[in-house]
Amino acid sequence: MKAHDGLYIDGAWRPALATGAIAVVNPADEQVIAHVPDGGEADVDAAVRAARAAFPAWRATPPAERAAVLSALHEELGRRTEEIAETVTAELGAPPKLALAVHASLPVVVAGSFAELAATYAFEETIGNSTVLKEPVGVVGAITPWNYPLHQIVAKVAPALAAGCTVVLKPAEDTPLTAQLFAEAVDAAGVPAGVFNLVTGVGAVAGEALAGHEDVDLVSFTGSTAVGRRVAATAGAAIKRVALELGGKSANVVLPSADLAAAVNAGIANVMANSGQTCSAWTRILVHHYEEAVELAAAAAAKYVPGERVGPLVNARQRERVRGYIDRGVAEGARLVAGGTRPPLPTGYYVSPTVFADVTPGMTIAQEEIFGPVVCLMRYEDEEDALALANGTVYGLAGAVWAADDAEAVAFARRMDTGQVDINGGRFNPRAPFGGYKQSGVGRELGPHGLAEYLQTKSLQF
Repeated sequence: MKAHDGLYIDGAWRPALATGAIAVVNPADEQVIAHVPDGGEADVDAAVRAARAAFPAWRATPPAERAAVLSALHEELGRRTEEIAETVTAELGAPPKLALAVHASLPVVVAGSFAELAATYAFEETIGNSTVLKEPVGVVGAITPWNYPLHQIVAKVAPALAAGCTVVLKPAEDTPLTAQLFAEAVDAAGVPAGVFNLVTGVGAVAGEALAGHEDVDLVSFTGSTAVGRRVAATAGAAIKRVALELGGKSANVVLPSADLAAAVNAGIANVMANSGQTCSAWTRILVHHYEEAVELAAAAAAKYVPGERVGPLVNARQRERVRGYIDRGVAEGARLVAGGTRPPLPTGYYVSPTVFADVTPGMTIAQEEIFGPVVCLMRYEDEEDALALANGTVYGLAGAVWAADDAEAVAFARRMDTGQVDINGGRFNPRAPFGGYKQSGVGRELGPHGLAEYLQTKSLQF
C-alpha cells in the first residue's frame, strides 16, 4: 500500500511546507502502515490560494463541461473500487465485504449522481419579472471524518464541483490514504489544476486554519457536534457560510403491530454494520413487546463476531471512549444483556457488540452519541410515550419506524423531529437529502438539495 509523501495542490503532488508526519495505523492489528504529511497553516494557505486562482475559470465552465469532468471522475473511482476497499479495510478496519459494498461502491454511485445533476440542474429560473441565477458560492473548505472516508469526501466535493466551486479538502487524520486515492482519481479525470486540493493534517491545526481562512467562502464539516460547534463559531466570526453534518442518537421505533423479529434484527444490523461508527445509526430501539425484543436483540448481537462480521474501532482513543460509556451504562443501572468491556481479541481496537436493556431517558447512554457497537433498548407504554422518547434528545439526524403497514409508520414518522426516517426497512437513497434537525447539523447533503448548499442566488429584475 503506497502513500504520497506530499500534498495535492494546484494539480500536482508537492512537498508540505510543514515538516511533521502523521502515522497511519491499522486498527485491526495496531501496526503503522504508512506516513503522510502533517500539513500546517502555510500549506492550507497555499491550497486556498490555488483554489481561489482556479475559481473564475471553473465557475465560467459550462455546466455540461463540468458534468463531463465529473463523469470522468465517476469512472476513475469505479476503476479503483477494489484498491479503495483494501485501503479502507487497512486504515479504518472495515470488514472486506463492507468495505467493497459500502465504503468503495456507494461513493461511486454518489459521484455519478452529481455528474448527472451538473448537466440537468436548473441554474436559472424565472420568477415573475425576475431571472434568478444560482451561482457557485466560491472556495469551499471541506473537512471530512474517518467513519465513511470516501463517501463523505464525495458527498462534499462532487456537489461543490458540480456547482462551480473550487475545493480544499482536509480529511480525517486516521484515514488519509483513502483521500489520497481520491486525489489520484481527480488528477486522472482531468479536473483542472487548483479546482481540487488536498491537505492532510490534524484538525486542531489544518482544520482550524481552513475553517478560519479569510478566502474560504463556505465550510462544510462532518463530525462530532462538539467540533462542529467550534467550526461554526470560527466560520460565523467571518460571516461565511457553513454546512454541518453532526452527531445523532437515532430512534428505531417498533410499533406494536410491527414484525418484531424483523425490526429488532434489522436494528442490530444497522448499528453493527460499521462497528457503530455511523452518525445516523439507530442506537436506541424503542419497543412495546419488551422482553421478547430484549431476547431477540441479544441473540442478534451474538452473531456479530469481532474480527469477522464486525471490525475494530478506528483507534485506541475511540475504543476507550466506548468502553467508558459501557461502564457508565452499568453504573447508572442499565441491564447488560450482551457484550461489555472485556477485550474480545488480544490485538486490535475491538469492542464486543453490546446491548443494554432497561435503559431510561435520563441515562447518559440514552442521550449521548457513543459511536460504537452499542444498542440501548427502551420500553414505551403507548404511542405518545414512544414519540416523546424518540424526540427526547438534542439530536435529530435519522431514525426508523416499523408497523404492520406503511401508512401507520408514516403517520408516526411525520411527528418525529429528525431529518431522515426509514419506513419498514426502506433502503438508503443516495439521491435523497441527508441531514439533521436540532444539534445534528445545518444543511443537507446528497442529491439536488446537497448541490443547492454550494450555490447562492442573484436576482435580475426586468
